[in-house]
Amino acid sequence: MKKIYLIITIGVLLIGCKKDNQDFDASGVFESTEVLVSSEVNGRILELNIEEGQSLELNQTIGLIDTVQLYLKKQQLIFSTKGVQSRKQDIATQISAIKQQIITAKREKTRIERLLANNAANKKQLDDINSQISVLESQLAAQTSSLEKGNNAIGSEKSALEVQISQIEDQLKRSSISSPIKGVVLVKYAQEGEVTSAGKPLFKIADVDNMILRAYITSEQLSKIKLGQEIRVFADYGESRKEYKGKVSWISSKAEFTPKSIQVKDDRDNLVYAIKIGLKNDGYLKIGMYADILF
Repeated sequence: MKKIYLIITIGVLLIGCKKDNQDFDASGVFESTEVLVSSEVNGRILELNIEEGQSLELNQTIGLIDTVQLYLKKQQLIFSTKGVQSRKQDIATQISAIKQQIITAKREKTRIERLLANNAANKKQLDDINSQISVLESQLAAQTSSLEKGNNAIGSEKSALEVQISQIEDQLKRSSISSPIKGVVLVKYAQEGEVTSAGKPLFKIADVDNMILRAYITSEQLSKIKLGQEIRVFADYGESRKEYKGKVSWISSKAEFTPKSIQVKDDRDNLVYAIKIGLKNDGYLKIGMYADILF
């Protein structure tokens, strides 16, 4: 009789456990937005003031790569720009003499025209002065054009140098190491004093304030959820569970196969869909932690 009672008790417990497992619609693992920060320039790391587990603010400066050569190159380009600028001609000053000659010639023409009207001058004098004015005006146009072309060439040369200066300034800016997001440093890959190169990882940071729970649901469950829907999330909290409110931020449009170790009666249930649930972290949730969800 005791044996039968024990079997019944175990059966009730198993049924209770099964019921508890069926209370949850799915399970998943917490993730976060992770950013791998790499060096953008070549050089020696002068500063890298971070430690694993340290919290960083958005755009917080935490390091510097040697910029001495870049600074010297920039100074050289600045002096070259000043040298080019000094070669630029003052067109107004250069053509002032010819303009004055034209003004004087036109005054003479007016005087000759008055004399000619009083028969005190001849037609040849008027023709000569008109010819002189025409020559002076041609000289003025030619000199002005030549000076403008020379200044335009100097301006182009100066612009090219200024572009190079802008490139150096951009490299100087990239030599400063900062955090692209607000988060916590997960891994530090480099140390002060090391020589780095463009593209070499320096550290990895994650946004742990906004966690993402990745879970998988069946095709039958797919019809029960939609984007933006509120989801109840239950994470282990010591010996109990802690409840969070999350929202469905992504639903995969492509089915995936579940792991081979999971056996189901219907082969179609082997296909599952990935979903992501976004939720705020109260400081307890960690990357890789498991949780269950209820629709």
